[in-house]
Amino acid sequence: MPASPSGHGTSRTRSWWGWGYADSHPDDAECVAMGALLPGTLARPLPIPRVADLAIARPGVTPPSSLAHLVSTDPEVRAAHAMGKAYRDIIRALRGRPGRIPDLVARPTDDREVADLLDWAGGQGVAVIPFGGGSSVVGGVEYRGDTHRAVLSLDLTSMDRVLEIDTVSRSARIQAGALGPVLEEQVRPHGLTLRHFPQSFEFSTLGGWLATRAGGHYATGRTHIDDFVQSLRVVTPAGSSTSLRLPASGAGPSPDRLFLGSEGALGVITEAWMRLQERPRHKASASVAFADFPGALEAVRGIAQSDLSPANCRLLDPGEALLSGASQDGSSVLVLGFESATGRVDDRLASALELARAHGGRVGAPTANAGTTPADGDVPADAAVSAWRSAFLRMPYLRDGLARMGAVVDTFETAATWDRIPALIDAVRTEVGSVALKATGHPATVNCRLTQVYPDGAAPYFTVAVAGRPGEEVGIWDDIKAVASDVLHRRRATITHHHAVGRDHRPGYDLQRPEPFALALRAAKDALDPHHILNPGVLID
Repeated sequence: MPASPSGHGTSRTRSWWGWGYADSHPDDAECVAMGALLPGTLARPLPIPRVADLAIARPGVTPPSSLAHLVSTDPEVRAAHAMGKAYRDIIRALRGRPGRIPDLVARPTDDREVADLLDWAGGQGVAVIPFGGGSSVVGGVEYRGDTHRAVLSLDLTSMDRVLEIDTVSRSARIQAGALGPVLEEQVRPHGLTLRHFPQSFEFSTLGGWLATRAGGHYATGRTHIDDFVQSLRVVTPAGSSTSLRLPASGAGPSPDRLFLGSEGALGVITEAWMRLQERPRHKASASVAFADFPGALEAVRGIAQSDLSPANCRLLDPGEALLSGASQDGSSVLVLGFESATGRVDDRLASALELARAHGGRVGAPTANAGTTPADGDVPADAAVSAWRSAFLRMPYLRDGLARMGAVVDTFETAATWDRIPALIDAVRTEVGSVALKATGHPATVNCRLTQVYPDGAAPYFTVAVAGRPGEEVGIWDDIKAVASDVLHRRRATITHHHAVGRDHRPGYDLQRPEPFALALRAAKDALDPHHILNPGVLID
């Protein structure tokens, strides 16, 4: 198969069914060892699925000769674009049931080709699913349904260049198909960085980040991709939209806000002017252990409500700390990091550590000029920080290994105001644990970490792991997802903080949004996508 399902970047082979690179997946022995830690899993791992074993139908439509050079019907390419990388996707592939495989995969190289493909698809009743790196974990890049004649996966990764760099205004015009490493490689020679490092950094694109309002690794300040946008260019079936490039504007509702988070349902983001910044030169980090999780929450709130602005302020509960190797004694662990392009950050770290100590924290040895960014390759500070970093990058591969052992393993995230956070976390642990036990007969592990923090609230991120029942894993996952979503709604927390809505979060999103906004969104869909071919079922019907 191709070196990458998106056709770019490396000689390593991307996994068509699982996370990341095929050569990074746990081998059978490692899968068995992991399964032994979760009672009730399979004795041996499910075999790695093969495209050759899938029932892939012939394409239901043929593109015109003017577009044929952009389109592939290769079965391996089509299979690699059939789903994202949620647990639900992984287990369906392992069980040989990946869902509707697209009839065609197109790789346009410019806006004109995108527009031509949309024009043809609209006339033929072909659904178009915009596709970046394919890292969606909410069902955002697959087709579900039967109302369209055929399905076209629109892969943007051939549009991956930095077209202009304005060093005076410190910004760049970048094509939407640029994967994270490809983007950073092009701005690095100018001493600049976008500084947006989601866990999917290697395998996701600028356009995907914009379309899903992605959150980056950084805990405070500018962490959502929204904060970096100067202007967008979007191709819709009704025409192209290019917003004025500005540092700020008060001229009516923002046109960019219409398309940020639209998940390919209103148009195809093809390029954007993005705010850059100088690469950080000064770094300092440390870990803090807490015997008491409520005390740790109070410490993090104090740091978030200060003016210290840590780059990393990630709180791991005892289960998460144990899983990552950051702590073995039942402590919660706070991973703190600061960075700057202009001046030393030791004083800010020291002040944050004092706040942590005031709430019972035990501070590890701080290290200056140590990296806290998973993507920057620097050496972390202490053993706890190092263990967290390694686990952070490895975790999606381990999830896939546990899935091969028949485990149900998934994550979900949310955000709420500080007054609701403690009760929200307790409710999720209790109710999700209960439904998992009822659905499987096995006790579940439900861990929590805070990934981003704000002066008025935080983003808890939950990991759920439980032994499944062979062949029933998707149904169990559906039950857990439904209960988790209900808890979030009842506790007035968002259905998603940074993983997008897709199809999996759609019921929760329908409950969260105000009805007048839904009315406006439906009108926008009708106006911009009159044939309703763009990512059907996402955000709006």
